Amino acid sequence: MRIFIAGHGGMAGSAILRHLEDLGGHQLLVRTRDQLDLTDQRAVQEFMEAERPDQVYLAAAKVGGIHANDTYPAEFIHQNLAIQGNVIHGAYLAGVRQLLFLGSSCIYPKHAPQPMPEACLLDGHLEPTNEPYAIAKIAGIKMCEAYNRQYGTDFRSLMPTNLYGPGDNYHPENSHVLPALVRKFAEAQAAGAPSVTLWGSGEPRREFLHVDDLAAAAVYFCNLDRERWGERSFVNIGTGVDLRILDLARAIARVVGFEGEITLDPSKPDGTPRKLLDVSVATSLGWTASISLDDGLRRTVAEFGEATRL
Repeated sequence: MRIFIAGHGGMAGSAILRHLEDLGGHQLLVRTRDQLDLTDQRAVQEFMEAERPDQVYLAAAKVGGIHANDTYPAEFIHQNLAIQGNVIHGAYLAGVRQLLFLGSSCIYPKHAPQPMPEACLLDGHLEPTNEPYAIAKIAGIKMCEAYNRQYGTDFRSLMPTNLYGPGDNYHPENSHVLPALVRKFAEAQAAGAPSVTLWGSGEPRREFLHVDDLAAAAVYFCNLDRERWGERSFVNIGTGVDLRILDLARAIARVVGFEGEITLDPSKPDGTPRKLLDVSVATSLGWTASISLDDGLRRTVAEFGEATRL
């Protein structure tokens, strides 16, 4: 089978690539950003027509944390809409048999019921700090849904919770909360700092999924029998367990070996109060996460230490 992994250089895409390489038996198609600009409609269509993949994993996206989303809203909505539209439409024109689109749990309303079921999509206002990104991801889901309805394609979507693991972004301002905290605590430990300050109240609750678990879920659901997938357009992917940001910080501090004080800066935004996915549909279809948060944090801290030599 010929498989194109769009965004293979990113955290999710590289994990999917590793997983498919481990499985073997496929011809894997990858292109760097310099080789194929996914925001260029003509370039994407020419690539699809020339390569004719059987499957496409759409993991390419512009991503970032609260600060990045709040600072660059135009870039987040424009680039993500362009990438999704070009790849999905190009896949249709080239007769791609199956496509899997990766969304995000931020598609759900800010005050959605907890845990959040797939049915609560478009049932309330989004979190303002990442609304442009969320709207782009909702558009991706609906585009796959519309192409399935009109053209009979088999384009599916997964909504993963907060991801972490190999290939994550540890930028001090533009990263998500878990890698940002790993960096903060690792650097504080290395410098012998007396304290680490967290943004916000520390009370928001978040769920975290190791990216290798997401990769396994992506391959599993892309290849799930169409009859079992049914008429649904997307499925939540997570662990079904969340914790406070303050408790996450304490867990990272323990793994790093930081024994200083953890302080809070309530002047900074908290974001959505809670984001826990209802993963009962994924479970009913035969998939569950296998990497615990403790194990995942140990791996992540070790990988960050090796990459930075702290």
